[in-house]
This record gives sequence, structure tokens and C-alpha cells, in this order.
Amino acid sequence: MKKGGRKEGTDMAKMADRSPQKVAAAKDGVSRPSWETYFMDIARLVASRSTCLRRSVGAVIVKDKRMLSTGYNGAPSGLAHCLDIGCIRDKLMVASGQRHELCRGIHAEQNAIIQAAYHGFSIKNAMLYCTNLPCAICTKMIINAGICRIYYQEGYADELSLTMLGEAGVEVIQTS
Repeated sequence: MKKGGRKEGTDMAKMADRSPQKVAAAKDGVSRPSWETYFMDIARLVASRSTCLRRSVGAVIVKDKRMLSTGYNGAPSGLAHCLDIGCIRDKLMVASGQRHELCRGIHAEQNAIIQAAYHGFSIKNAMLYCTNLPCAICTKMIINAGICRIYYQEGYADELSLTMLGEAGVEVIQTS
């Protein structure tokens, strides 16, 4: 046994199952998630706070491996949540990715950017970890806020966002 009670040697069979993206370091059989996995896991946890009936989205803004702010989708502070009063978009049969103005909720990315500004954090050259690819409205905010890279898990029904992000030079990476 080594100091700290760890066994000597590494069980390579266990490590063979783990993707290099998900494991940053393996030492003495102890593995750690990569920074990308760590922050995306946090974004998924933040999404669990969502009050939207259609989709739970979480966002984390990171700079120099430090979380600056988080956001999830839901009604503005102090207003009734869709969980409590129902979804306007469902009542009006508005498709996902359409007519964003017909919604009580603020998107997770918007909330994360607003929280950073509210608390006085510069997010220029920061990275965004988001459970979903941002919509076109959030994309415009992301570009103007100076966010340089987006990690996301799932797509979104708004093709314009990818076009604008590419044109602005924002790196976009889909994770698993």
C-alpha cells in the first residue's frame, strides 16, 4: 500500500472503458473527470432547477476553470412559474424554436449572462457549458458578451444559431 491507503498499480481494464474526454487523469487507479465533463455535469444539475414544462436547460459560464455564473430556464424572479400556472406556448400551440417572445421564461443562457452582469463578473473570453445548443436570441447575446467557446449536449430546433456562431468565430463543441 502507498500513502493514503491506495493500492499500488493501476487497473487498466477499468480505465479502458472510460473515454479520454471523460477522464482527465488516472493515478493509482483513481480517475477524475475532465474539466469539460465536470462543468457539463454541473450544467445538467443546474437544469434540474428549471421551471419550464417543455424543456429543462442548464448553463454554466466558466473562465480560467472557475465558474462565474449559472442559469436555468424559468420565469423572471418574483413571477409565477409555468409549473404553477401552465405554459402559454402549449396553450397557443407554438412550436419549439419559434416565437420566443411568447414565453414567460428566460432561457438558461440568458439567466447565466444576466447573473454574471448583476454580480459584476466579466465574461469576455469565457466558455459556456449548456445542456442545449443556444437559440438564435441567446446566440446574439453570447456573441456580444464575448463568450468564445460553447460546449453543449443536445441540439435545438434553431439552425440560425449555428450559422451565426460560426460567422462570429465562436467555437462550438457537442459533448456526449
